[in-house]
Amino acid sequence: MVEKIRQLTDTTNFESALKVTVASVLPVIVCSNLGIFDTGFTIALGAFLTYPADIPSNLRHKINGVLVAAFIVAGGTLLINLLHPFPFVLYPITALLLFFLSMISVYGHRANMVSFSGLLAVALAFGHLNSGAQMFAQAGLMLLGGIFYLLVSLAFHFIRPHRYTELQLAECIRLTSKYLKLRGDLWEKEAYRSKIIEKQLNLQVELNAIHENIREVVIRTRFSSGHSNQNRKMLLVFISLVEIMELALSTSFDHNKLHAKFEHHENVLRTYQNLAYNLASVLKKITKSISQNRKYESKHNLLDDLSGFEHAIRNYENELGKLQASEGVFMLTNMLHYAERQIEKIKLIERAFSDGKIETKLLKSRDKDLEKFLAPTYYPWSTFRENLGFSSMIFRHSLRMTATLLIGFLVAAVFQLENVYWILLTIVVIMRPGYGLTKDRSYQRIFGTVVGGIIAFGFLHFVHNSAVIATLTIVSMLLGFMFTSTNYKVGVTFVTMYVVFLYAMITPNVNQVIELRILDTMIGAALSFVANYFLWPSWEFLNVPSHLKKSIEANRDYLNQISLFYNNKGEVTTSYRLARKNAFIETGNLMASFQRMSQEPKSKQKQLPQIYKLAVLNHTLLSASASLGTYIQSHKTSKASTAFNIVAETVVKNLDKAIMLLNLQDIGDHENTPENEDLALRFTELKNIRTRELQEGHLDESEEFRLKMEESQLVIEQLVNLAGLSENVLKSTKRLLLEK
Repeated sequence: MVEKIRQLTDTTNFESALKVTVASVLPVIVCSNLGIFDTGFTIALGAFLTYPADIPSNLRHKINGVLVAAFIVAGGTLLINLLHPFPFVLYPITALLLFFLSMISVYGHRANMVSFSGLLAVALAFGHLNSGAQMFAQAGLMLLGGIFYLLVSLAFHFIRPHRYTELQLAECIRLTSKYLKLRGDLWEKEAYRSKIIEKQLNLQVELNAIHENIREVVIRTRFSSGHSNQNRKMLLVFISLVEIMELALSTSFDHNKLHAKFEHHENVLRTYQNLAYNLASVLKKITKSISQNRKYESKHNLLDDLSGFEHAIRNYENELGKLQASEGVFMLTNMLHYAERQIEKIKLIERAFSDGKIETKLLKSRDKDLEKFLAPTYYPWSTFRENLGFSSMIFRHSLRMTATLLIGFLVAAVFQLENVYWILLTIVVIMRPGYGLTKDRSYQRIFGTVVGGIIAFGFLHFVHNSAVIATLTIVSMLLGFMFTSTNYKVGVTFVTMYVVFLYAMITPNVNQVIELRILDTMIGAALSFVANYFLWPSWEFLNVPSHLKKSIEANRDYLNQISLFYNNKGEVTTSYRLARKNAFIETGNLMASFQRMSQEPKSKQKQLPQIYKLAVLNHTLLSASASLGTYIQSHKTSKASTAFNIVAETVVKNLDKAIMLLNLQDIGDHENTPENEDLALRFTELKNIRTRELQEGHLDESEEFRLKMEESQLVIEQLVNLAGLSENVLKSTKRLLLEK
């Protein structure tokens, strides 16, 4: 029990919740003792509203983001107070302000959270109106609250400067371990492979998000604060995790074919599966040691598993004889090389978290041009201007948000509701650009509000001691903030309890207040739900072609870089690594788009199976490309043949044609063209060479011959695979557009 509580409290969510709780509670306690409760409450409100803008990044960006949010919160509150006596000016200006605050989300995640802070402040301003000098004092105190929150956040940062990064890496290692475990599941003879691939695609979406978080912290911190040993360690671990993912993707074996090939020698595949599971198991143990904040101790030697697999390969070869076992041995040797490289990366991570000693030379050129892997941090006006149109999802969301909030004002006026700001707050918190998330949040907020109200009233029925109620208020606030980002329903339950306990301390008619809050919450949720369906909706089927095109383009660019590397040899270029990163991200984005579409009404899930098929095809294409790229990087390869280049160019042309189709361009009839006939000849040429070499029975047993045979096997198989996949992508894209 104690261990579970410790694990729960040593998380980034708990730390964030603790920061905002401390920054909100301290001013109230101090000012209450001085007899100026209202002052403390206003400072706490400023801290609470500034908190959303505190997202992970380097110190300079963190400070800038929180300060901008603090000024927007104070400025927005002051503006509403200034204009409130003039309704004919107030509502048009408020509408423009709401629209502008919603639109700044176009500048990325930090801007989105600053936007959220501003919208919350404007909504709450209607519940805390002042006039004369008081409104300037209120704005000043809220600004002070925002600055106080920043100081609290910085204090937490300097107390444990690297803990956030460690916990993010732990989560990244956990997800990577889970991915490797799924790769192991694929080796089950009766595995439900389509379901496993779907789980892998969903995991890739999560991994893309956490990779981006870690890049922001580790790489930006490296450039701003120098090359400390701790930062080098974190960077090396992160790069290794990215490489592990690429290696995992590169194991694009035909499992059915392998099971058929080794039908009478299943032990060799079971040995490999055991090795694959242990790769995942070791990473999981590293995650546990980081989460428990203790030094990692290796209790399992992966090299023993590797030796066991080598022994299984030798037994297989001895049973069948070298000639008959040759092709199978080549297949197994490729799997062995994959495992060796994975173990090399995992051993490096083990060393980083055991003795902590990392040699600078291990980074080699892998930390070159790292700034190019980060999203740009400048905010040009042109980005804002380009999004002022209905083709932009953010523009439509901003219009919808503004219109819904104005309708909220209207509903409150018509039905003479006292606390319009509760309706506005509910709309701001619930409404998201996509229908699916808004729908889920609407249900969860209503559920959490009702359940939280019932639980809180139950406590208040038996508890009347003000000190106990104050303690329950603080605990509920802490738990509410902690769970909001991971389990919204639970988070809302605790936040509602916190509000009930707070009102119980400051107002006698708490029952009426909470009844009105539940009513306002239901009105806000209903308005959000209806608006997302009818007001400029952003149905995902409208966005899928764009995500599909970007995914195909990213896979094409990655394959081009692999082809260039195979032809030119040398070191892996920054362009290659950027193309690889982009291919991972865009393939994940396509799957995320499919996930959002699957949450929408059935009538809007247009061609859902076809879109899923294309998402899987793009993932498989990326896997095959990664397999080819990884092999070329890790082996001394021979000169690329003309046949290789012809086939690679044909794959790229197929992907180009799919992109042209998505751009609504005519590609003509690509069947039975001279290009395809030439491709068929090239495949025949490649296969004949390989068949002839195999038939020679390995008369030349030199290491050079063995390596060339391995290269021939893998490169030809992947070219055949890539060509088939690119054809399927093209055909499926055609079908998608024809069935519209």
